[in-house]
Order: sequence, then C-alpha cells, then structure tokens
Amino acid sequence: MKKGFSLYSIKLVKSKTVPYDSTGVSINNASIAAEVARLYYSGTDREIFSVLLLNTKNQLIGANIVSVGNLNSSLVHPREVFKPAILANALQIILVHNHPSGDPTPSREDIEITRRMIQAGNLLDIPVIDHIILAEDRYASIRERGLAF
Repeated sequence: MKKGFSLYSIKLVKSKTVPYDSTGVSINNASIAAEVARLYYSGTDREIFSVLLLNTKNQLIGANIVSVGNLNSSLVHPREVFKPAILANALQIILVHNHPSGDPTPSREDIEITRRMIQAGNLLDIPVIDHIILAEDRYASIRERGLAF
C-alpha cells in the first residue's frame, strides 16, 4: 500500500442571510456595530461570541458565530476568530458577544480576550477595531471605554 498525504480545499460557505440593507453603510462606530449584531442575537439565552467581518470601506462582508457558551461564559480562541476573516478577505474585524444577564459591563475576562485577539490580529495584519458587548437594549464598547485599545 502506498503512503501519501491528503489534499484539502478550503471554502467559505454562506449558511444564511440576515435581512439588513447595508448598501453604503460604514460600520464606523459602536452603535452601528451593536445595531447590526442585534439582528442575529435577539432572544439568545446563552453567551454567543461572534465576529463582524469588514472590508476596506468598513462595510459589512458578513458575520460568523465563533462560539456558543453557557449562561455566563464561552470559550474563544484566535484560530476560530480569525479563520472566517481570512477566508472572507476581511480587512478588519469587530468582536461581539452578549451578556444574557442584561448587564453589558465588560468583565475582566472580556478585556483579556480582547487584548489577546488584538495581539493575534496585529500578527495577522487584521486589526480588531472594537469589541461590543450586547445586553438587552444596551451595549458596551471596550474601545470607547478605553479598556484594551
């Protein structure tokens, strides 16, 4: 039996479309990013961590759910965060997750994850431009609060 190796192909597959007219909309502040993310976060009862993928004009290319956790945590690794960004040729990303508790205040872990993703993004030349935390009808921006950037 001959030994060999496998050849792989990598594809970015669209799993669904979220209704949103993003024509000409630049995501250039936290409130717009939060508004966009809310479109697919409504009604969630556990923590979900996702990434918004942006092009050169800060327009939304797409979004990817990176991790679904439990009531108050979710595991996040740079490999899963940046994989969709690389496949979609995103210029930069915005991290998003929710706090089902209703309080968007960033935790120590939220700030640590943000710092880790910023470092990874710097290595890959895909900047993390914000980390938005959603909670009911409120949000917090780690960038606006000056906590990791």
